[in-house]
Amino acid sequence: MSDRWLVELLAALERGDVSAAQALEQLGRFPVEDLSYANVDHLRPLIQGFHEVVFAEGKTVEQVVGICESLERQSGTFLVTRADAATQQAVLHSFLRAEVNVLARTIYLAPDPEPKPTGRGTILVVSAGTSDLPVAEEAAVVCRALRNRVETLYDVGVAGIHRLLRHSDVLQGAAVVIVAAGMDGALPSVVGGLVKVPVIAVPTSVGYGAAFGGVSALLAMLNSCASGVTVVNIDNGFGAAAAASRINQGT
Repeated sequence: MSDRWLVELLAALERGDVSAAQALEQLGRFPVEDLSYANVDHLRPLIQGFHEVVFAEGKTVEQVVGICESLERQSGTFLVTRADAATQQAVLHSFLRAEVNVLARTIYLAPDPEPKPTGRGTILVVSAGTSDLPVAEEAAVVCRALRNRVETLYDVGVAGIHRLLRHSDVLQGAAVVIVAAGMDGALPSVVGGLVKVPVIAVPTSVGYGAAFGGVSALLAMLNSCASGVTVVNIDNGFGAAAAASRINQGT
């Protein structure tokens, strides 16, 4: 439920286009819809500006589909993260218009029509290497779903720093930069030294043994000497996008 939807419903009730009983029926699942296995939060758009996002990992296929059905009935949109192949296929079977990003493991049903992006500028999503793309792509999909303009700059890590420097105009034009990097986790510090906007660093679990599943990159990013770099959890493209969106949207 969005504030716009609620205003339109109240206006329709005032005009007599819907009866009190019809309005009550539409509001019957507000603010929380109990599905027995999930309490779907329809109040969240009014509080936080966007609908509840479905984290598919650990849920059954049926549970994910049920939550998506609830969100679609109430708002016409949903976003699923960490969806495996079986979940992707099941949701697509129920929602033919949904967009699956196999690399990001996301499923996004955009509103119809999809609203234009808002916010003060563009969120730039940068990846150090091609192996970091699943995390970077998750961030990019979430940024779009949260109604931001999004650009991407991939495989520009410090092993070939000239690949990054040739895109200085793109870096300078961003309102917020998300940087996904594994191994030595050095790229966010480099980007942080090149731009005057917030940089959100995402350590990825990419790397050999001493990378410790992303812990090495996480510690390197936490110890960055570049000003304005903040860090989210390992592989948390969603968390980086949510933070970047709040910065960009001014909320």
